[in-house]
Amino acid sequence: VIVAATRTEQRLGDVPASASVLHADEIRASPAVVADDVLRQVPTFSLFRRTSSLAAHPTAQGVSLRGIGPSGVSRTLVLLDDIPFNDPFGGWVYWTRVPLMSTDRIEIVDGANSSVYGNYAMGGVIDIMTSRPQRRTLILKPQYGGRRNPNLGKAGSNVWDGLGSLDFFASDVWNNFGAAVEGGVFNTNGYPLIPERDFDGSLLRGRIDQKATVNYQNLNLKLDYNRPDRFNVFFRGGYFSEDRSNAKICAPASCEESNDTLWKFVSGGIRARLADASDLQARVFGNFETFHSSFLAVPASTPPRSLGRLTLLQKVPAKDAGYMVQWSRPFAGRQYFTVGTDWRWVDGDSLEDAFDATTGTRVTLRRVAGGTQRSYGVFLQDIISVTSRLQLTLSARLDHWRNFDAHNLETDALTGLPTANNRSSLPDKENTVGSPHVGALYHLTGWVSVWGGASWGFRAPTLNELYRSFSVGAVRTLANENLGPERLVGGEAGVNVAPIRNLTWRTTWFNNRLKNPVSNVTVGLNLRQRQNLGRTRIWGIQSDIEYRLKAYWRLSGGYLYDMASVREFPADPTLIGRLLPQVPKNRGSVQLVYSNPKYFTASVGAQFVSRQFEDDQNLLRLPGFGVADVNFSRTISRNAVAFFGVQNLLDRTFYVQRNPTTIGAPRLITGGFRLTFAGR
Repeated sequence: VIVAATRTEQRLGDVPASASVLHADEIRASPAVVADDVLRQVPTFSLFRRTSSLAAHPTAQGVSLRGIGPSGVSRTLVLLDDIPFNDPFGGWVYWTRVPLMSTDRIEIVDGANSSVYGNYAMGGVIDIMTSRPQRRTLILKPQYGGRRNPNLGKAGSNVWDGLGSLDFFASDVWNNFGAAVEGGVFNTNGYPLIPERDFDGSLLRGRIDQKATVNYQNLNLKLDYNRPDRFNVFFRGGYFSEDRSNAKICAPASCEESNDTLWKFVSGGIRARLADASDLQARVFGNFETFHSSFLAVPASTPPRSLGRLTLLQKVPAKDAGYMVQWSRPFAGRQYFTVGTDWRWVDGDSLEDAFDATTGTRVTLRRVAGGTQRSYGVFLQDIISVTSRLQLTLSARLDHWRNFDAHNLETDALTGLPTANNRSSLPDKENTVGSPHVGALYHLTGWVSVWGGASWGFRAPTLNELYRSFSVGAVRTLANENLGPERLVGGEAGVNVAPIRNLTWRTTWFNNRLKNPVSNVTVGLNLRQRQNLGRTRIWGIQSDIEYRLKAYWRLSGGYLYDMASVREFPADPTLIGRLLPQVPKNRGSVQLVYSNPKYFTASVGAQFVSRQFEDDQNLLRLPGFGVADVNFSRTISRNAVAFFGVQNLLDRTFYVQRNPTTIGAPRLITGGFRLTFAGR
């Protein structure tokens, strides 16, 4: 069953879209310790940059499917138990918030889904479903591991930097009522992001360079009241705290580049089966978040990277609230009709202190920039079984959003007087867009089906893009309150083949034309600004295959050819024909799993990524790379499973970023136990 594609339950083989599902056994067969590293086995999935969320700045953890507009903000809607999971202020995703141990399945739908989900779903949908309360169950997962990293205090030597975590899930059910508490704590000493030498062989790592670390705590409460075949009422609440070091310190002054997040959320809802066989669902949610981040500049020095100064401190308080309501009903045994509406309100500010450009110890400028965004949408959908072989899906949605109460309050910290950029009020902006979709699936035979569809999608700029600036190394990127919505028109067609039992093969062709994508455009030396980029085209072919040999073996693989380029940009025609930054042409993965409960479960997997560019001018090239992972687990008693995993088995060095040059995670070794205690 897959829900994400149409907001209604359908068999995967009946969905006229490129959709895939990772089940609990596939998630456990991966050595990954965070959700985004599990999802990398799906070739269409990528974050803004190649690095894991264990080392990436939160604002660089936006997800892209098929390379549609990669940036820190997501063009993909992420749901956790059908509740929006993207950051309300910036659209990125805190992958460390996902309770991976209790995740039952992850649904991934490529392609525009704005016709039923609206904003954020322009590039696709990822729906993460977690375990519901169970009868007298306690699950504990202690885990330890680490990496052998360079000793930054002693050249030519290495040290072991540890990683430790404890995940838990405790629940019980009393008649119709169930309750569960889940969460975890995680700590890692990280690894250095800056390599010892640059591309040209020159020395690069300096005394300001440290290790990127992350520590977080996650706690969630689940309450369910379930009357089978009648209704289900649920409540969710949670707390998340995260602290990161971004691998740089000040010199000679004492400070570091870091960020931290405190997030609280609540949600609840009801799903009822009505007397006329219709289905009614309603959900409400709210998030309360505070994000702090500091930024350092690294001036030219001898030796390299021996000086670092503080440039900016940011505090970003944000909150949102929303609801979703939908009603579905079958008609005449051949149609399944759905109508729904949702609303969301987001409010946030970026409070900034800018420091002097000489010592980085004196505040020279104070800024408060932000605003409020309110959006509302209605949609309808009809799934029609024209014949026993042909199924049509028709859907359409109308969205309206408004940005208001926007401001950029900027004062000189020395005099307390407003600067020339001070604007107590920025113009309100609003827009209305429609997003239709048509899709069809035809079963040619019992083992071959073909499908196709056309979709229109959109994405409204986030408060972060409109009002918050940021820095990466020497490069500063400016906000732009004049950004408009992104629009997408896409088409795709595919074939699904199951020629023999336990063998499935799927191939999809897609062609997306994106108008006004928000991208970071170079406007000066080490200066970029978010701008609507004209038009881009993202087209390609994706294919995946899975073969289950007898009862114990599973072989799977996937490949994506992705051509993403600028087609039109009047402000700078030299960009026409350039490839979009951070989008490789080729991505692929392969995995072999042996699973026999009597003996053990073992898996080996590999992913490869071809070369890509760091910048819009296609001057900064990042070479391609490949990594391999292994995982092994065995039941050692009725209540215990021992596991051992290695990521980046061959300890390959791969590059993540230029200016400054950074690298991805080295080999990570982990091991632990999954302890399950269940009563009657």
